[in-house]
Amino acid sequence: MLFIQIQGIIVTTDIVKELGHLSLGTRLKRIGETLQAQTQAVLSAHGFDQPAAYFPLLAALDRLGALSVGELSQAVGVRQPVVTRSLSGLEGDGLVQSETSEEDRRVRRVGLSRKGRTLVQRAKGEAWPAIEACVAQACAGLKGDLLAQLTALEQALAERPLLQRAQEA
Repeated sequence: MLFIQIQGIIVTTDIVKELGHLSLGTRLKRIGETLQAQTQAVLSAHGFDQPAAYFPLLAALDRLGALSVGELSQAVGVRQPVVTRSLSGLEGDGLVQSETSEEDRRVRRVGLSRKGRTLVQRAKGEAWPAIEACVAQACAGLKGDLLAQLTALEQALAERPLLQRAQEA
């Protein structure tokens, strides 16, 4: 909720919310940023100093093993430059290690270090269940399965992007 003062009168408004579907991307980004910040608070409360944004990368490497930067980017659905920047921080913290691929010297494969595996195991046992439960609790009052709805929205946008829909209208 945004409080603004117009001609001495305090008005409460949420333009993004009021715009409905027109600003859905902005609203989802805002919700994502809120979730990210609140996830960071839970991680910090459990003694984790790493940015919340690192944990999907760590989880992907834990589940899938060593990956190229491109594969890791695809696995978490984040653009490659973002993954590359995050990997620099993860490498600096000693949580991942990389080596040149045997098959293709141009490809760098990244995997969890011993310290990274220990951190992921600790997160799986302590922080991740708490975060999962809290987000599920926040979503519990919603009508329908939010995750299924988000999956359906992602699929619909992949099958027919907005530009295509606008051109067909």
